Amino acid sequence: MKSNHFKLKMNLYLPLKILITILLFCLSFFANAQNETPKDSIANQELKEVVISQNKKTFTNTNGNIKVDVANSVYNAIPNTIDLLSRLPTIQVSSDKESITVVGKGNPLIYIDNQKVGINDLNALVPADIKTIEIIQNPSSKYEAEGRSVILITRKFSKKDSFRTDISEVASFKKNFNNYLGFSSSFKKNKLEWKVNFNYNRLNPWENHSIDYQIADADIASKYDVTATTKRKQYIYGGSLFYKINEDDYFSVSAAFRLRDDTFPINTFTYNKNPDGENNVLTWSDNSSKKNYGNIFMNYSKKIKAIDTRLFAGFQYSNFQQDLKTLVKNNYNETEFNPAQNRNQKFNVDYFSGRIDLEKKFKNEINLEYGALYSATKSKSDTDIFDFENDENSNLNYDFKEENLAGYTQLSGKIKKISFSAGLRVENTNVNGKYRTDSSPLIDKNYTNVFPKMQLSMAIDSTKNISFNYAKSISRPQYSTLSNIATYINPYFLYSGNINLGPTFTNEISSTFQYNDKSVKLSYYQNRNPVYNSFLFDKETNIMTFKDINFEKESGLNLDFEIPFTYKFWTTSNSLIFILEKIEDPSAAFLASKPYLYYYSNNEFKLPKEYSFVVSFWGLTRQTSGIFERNVRFVTDLALSKTFFKKWNCTLNFNNVFKNVIQTEEFIINNVSSTARYVVDAHEISISVKYSFGKVKETEFKDKNVNENESRIR
Repeated sequence: MKSNHFKLKMNLYLPLKILITILLFCLSFFANAQNETPKDSIANQELKEVVISQNKKTFTNTNGNIKVDVANSVYNAIPNTIDLLSRLPTIQVSSDKESITVVGKGNPLIYIDNQKVGINDLNALVPADIKTIEIIQNPSSKYEAEGRSVILITRKFSKKDSFRTDISEVASFKKNFNNYLGFSSSFKKNKLEWKVNFNYNRLNPWENHSIDYQIADADIASKYDVTATTKRKQYIYGGSLFYKINEDDYFSVSAAFRLRDDTFPINTFTYNKNPDGENNVLTWSDNSSKKNYGNIFMNYSKKIKAIDTRLFAGFQYSNFQQDLKTLVKNNYNETEFNPAQNRNQKFNVDYFSGRIDLEKKFKNEINLEYGALYSATKSKSDTDIFDFENDENSNLNYDFKEENLAGYTQLSGKIKKISFSAGLRVENTNVNGKYRTDSSPLIDKNYTNVFPKMQLSMAIDSTKNISFNYAKSISRPQYSTLSNIATYINPYFLYSGNINLGPTFTNEISSTFQYNDKSVKLSYYQNRNPVYNSFLFDKETNIMTFKDINFEKESGLNLDFEIPFTYKFWTTSNSLIFILEKIEDPSAAFLASKPYLYYYSNNEFKLPKEYSFVVSFWGLTRQTSGIFERNVRFVTDLALSKTFFKKWNCTLNFNNVFKNVIQTEEFIINNVSSTARYVVDAHEISISVKYSFGKVKETEFKDKNVNENESRIR
C-alpha cells in the first residue's frame, strides 16, 4: 500500500504545483490591488506575526492560523460556546454536540487560557467571557501529542485594578423555545484577582434521525425513524482566583462546574423483515438523565533567578458522572404497548494529574523547554437491565484504569531570517480493564510511544514567508466510549460503546506560503487505526449493534487557501479547502475516493450609528472518501448587532436561513448496507440583550492546564 500512496502523491504533484503557482500569482495580484503591502521597516520582525489591519478585524490570518476577535464582534452574543465554534471557519460540530472536528484535521486539542479542556468545559464557558479564539493548524511541540490542530480560547481579564459585571439574556426560537440567563463578574485589587460566573439555561432541543439497512446474506431489511424532544435544566457556575506573589511568581486556583438534568421521551417507528417474519414496531422510551461535571486545579509558577529558569507545577482533579434511567415499551403491529426493558446505567470518571515544566531562555534567542507529567484515570460503568419479555435481570459492571507517564523537551529559536522549533515527547501508557466478576483483566496493555515535532519558518522578504512542518500525534478515544454503556433504540438495534477501542496514530507533513495576510497550505497525512462507525450483527439474538471501531488506515491530501480582504466598510474572510481522503478497512466495501471542497465566507459590514451586519455561509460538496458517502451541505447565517450607550448591546441572529438541516451518510460494512439520515435543529431566530458595567482591560491572569486527557472525559 505504500507504493499506492507514493503513486497517489506523484500523480497529484504536477497539477498541484501548477495550480499553486497560478493561485500564488492571483494572491499577489489581489494584494497589490488592495494596497496592503507593508513597508520594509518591518523587515526585521518575524514575518509569521504580520497581520495587516486598518480597522480592528474580526478575522486575522497568520500562516493559515485563523484568529477570531470574539469580544468585539456579534459572536459574543451567541448563547453558548459550542454554537459559537460551529460558526467559525473549518470547525464542524457533530449533530449531538458531543464532538468537534476541524476540516481535514480530525479532533482538535482545545485550550482555554493555556488550559487543555474538553467538551464539558466548553459547555461551562460563557461566550461573553471570551476575548479571542485561534484555530492553530500546525501546533508546536509545546502542545500535547494528542491532536493535529489546536483551538486556543483566550478569556478576558484585567491587568489594572478594576471591576466589571455582565448580565445577559438570550431568547432562542428553534422548533422549541430556549432561554439562556447569565451573570459574570471580575474584580482585581493590587495582587489579587478573581472571577465568577453563573448561568441558568432552560433548553428544549429537538432531534430526529433514521437508518435504513439491509443484510443480504441474512435476508434482513430494517428501517427505523426516531424523534426526541428534551427538557433540559442546566446550571453552569465557576470561579477563579489569581494571586501575584511578586513580579515573577504567582499562584492560582480555579474551579468550574456544570449540572445538567434531562428528561427526554423517545418515539421510534421501526420496520423489520427477517426470516422469522415481518413487523412494524412502535417503541416508546421514557428517559431521565443527569450529567454532572466538575474540574478543579491549582498552579504555581516561580522564576529561579540563579539559573534564569522558570518553574511551573500544577495539580488537577476532574470528575464526570452520568446517571441514565430508561423504561422501554414496544407495540408490535398496532396491538398494544407492553413493557420491554427497564435500564439503569451509571458512568463515573475520576481523573488526577500532576506536572512540572521548566523553561530556560538564552541570550541568543534560543529557548529550551522540558518537563514531565503523570496522570491516572479510573472509570466505572454499571449497567442493570431487567428484560420484561424474558423475565430476567442482567448486570454488567466494568472497571477501567489508565496511567500515563510522559516526558518532553523542546528547543526553539531564530537564526537570522529562519525560525525553528524541534521537540520530542515520550509517553508510556498502562491500560487495564475488567468486569468485576472476572478473575483476569479483559484489557491489559502497556506501550511506549515517541512523538517528534519539527517546524521551520523562513522569511523570504518583508511580505512573504514560507514554513515546513512535520508532526506525529495520537488520538485517544473518550472514556465514555471505552465503556459498556448502550442506548436502546428498538428491539433490533442498539448504540454501544467499545471497550476494545484503541488509539489512532498520525504522521503529517505540510508546507505553508504566506503573502501579507493571505496564505496557501499543502498537507499530507496518514492515520493508523482511525476510528469510525460500524455495524455488528448478532445472528442468535437478531440484534444490530452500532459502535465505533478501529479501521485499518486512512490517508489524505489537503490544499487550503485563506483569503481575507477589506474594502471600505466591508470585511470578508474566506477559506477554501480542497480535500482528497482515502479510508480503508477489510470489513468495508471500498469506493473510489474523490476530491471534495469545503468553503467558508464571513462578511461583516460596519454601518452607521454602531450597527454591525454579518452574512456568513459555509458548505461542503459531496464527499466520497473510500468507504463513506455524505451529502452536499450549505448553511447561511445572518446577524445584526447594535450598541446602545456603550453599556447595552442587542443582537438579532437568524441562523440556517434556508433550513438546510439534513445530513446523510451511506456505507457498506460487514455485509451491511446502510443509509443514515440526521435532521439537525439549527434553523433559529435568537435575540440577545446584554448589560455591562465596570471596565476590564488586559489580564494578569495566568493558568496552565495539567489534564492532558480532559477532552476524553465524557
